[in-house]
Amino acid sequence: MTASSHTSDDDRPPRVRGAFDVSTWKEIAYLLSNLPVALIGFVYTVVMVAAMAGLSVTAVGLPLLAGGLWGARQLGKPERARARALLGVRVDEPTPLPGPRRSGGFFPWLWTNIKDPVAWRTVLYALVRLPWAVLTFSIALVGLFVLWPVLPWLVRGLALVDRAMVRGLLSPSDGLERRIAELESGRGVVVDTAAADLRRIERDLHDGAQARLVALAMGLGLAKEKVLEDPDAAAAMVDEAHGEVKIALQELRDLARGIHPAVLTDRGLDAALSSLASRCVVPVKVAVDLPGRPAAAIEGIAYFVVSELLQNVSKHARATGASVEVWRAGGGRPGGRSAGRLLIRVSDDGRGGADPLAGGGSGMAGLAERVGAVDGVFLVDSPEGGGTVVTAELPWRDRAV
Repeated sequence: MTASSHTSDDDRPPRVRGAFDVSTWKEIAYLLSNLPVALIGFVYTVVMVAAMAGLSVTAVGLPLLAGGLWGARQLGKPERARARALLGVRVDEPTPLPGPRRSGGFFPWLWTNIKDPVAWRTVLYALVRLPWAVLTFSIALVGLFVLWPVLPWLVRGLALVDRAMVRGLLSPSDGLERRIAELESGRGVVVDTAAADLRRIERDLHDGAQARLVALAMGLGLAKEKVLEDPDAAAAMVDEAHGEVKIALQELRDLARGIHPAVLTDRGLDAALSSLASRCVVPVKVAVDLPGRPAAAIEGIAYFVVSELLQNVSKHARATGASVEVWRAGGGRPGGRSAGRLLIRVSDDGRGGADPLAGGGSGMAGLAERVGAVDGVFLVDSPEGGGTVVTAELPWRDRAV
């Protein structure tokens, strides 16, 4: 669920068609129900504020304030539901606050509840609603008997104010809620990616090097038994086992290179990407222009993205050439977006038509998820017959000294 309020075509107030239009009667019902609902919220808020002010100097003041704000947050739920049913205002529910166990203890939970912006806005909503509810209730009630010729337009104007109040005070904290949702999604992508990498490593070890080493052990056992009986056959077996050892070592090197290549650790992106380019089946030009080395995690993601894209070029693009460009854009304050971005562009002159959503967790979509998990951007431009240009943008983080 996207944790931010939104206004679409369906949220817009319906046009006024007459006093007996369904939407008009819903708005009248909303205005008439404002008074009893506002009374409940106002009484709760005033009692809570008065009680907290009197107990603020005692040890129980802050816990009671946290509990009162939690209750105020709950008052917003039926209000959002009422606005959704009668006014057609669709406001997303705010993200639930974590309990004491997930918050890391009682005091972090207490502080989280006290500074909850959703609860404080609900308190403000309850305080300002009562005078407005008295006004709207009076106008709507009198209008039903006296002002019915202009009632639809009058009700619509009052309901527009209510819509604005609901959206402004009962909606989630847009920036905070959106950021929470992005972080939760990014964390899930990182966990899934790590699990997929572990499964791949386990599969490669089991089906490759492990199976080859088992066969090698069996072969050496047979050669040991034939050393005295048939030295020539034993020598042939040992020679075959020697070849198996070389293959197993190569497979282990390839596996280690896939996890984190030594050349990347020792010499950085320029040398590592040049090594990748040398193994591609088409000529690849590499241009790396960086003032220094980024953080190891960002460097690893950049290497992985280029590695996967060059594999796609080798397997699917039918290209005659490709290029890899890496540079840093922007700069300024370290640690944050103002510190700059690491830009990666991989292009080829192949057949194009690459699907950015293909491949589930291992194709373009998997790369986009991995880049997005660190607040990056992944763009694919691949018209049919026009080659493919993939641009990845990662946050620049300086390498720890």
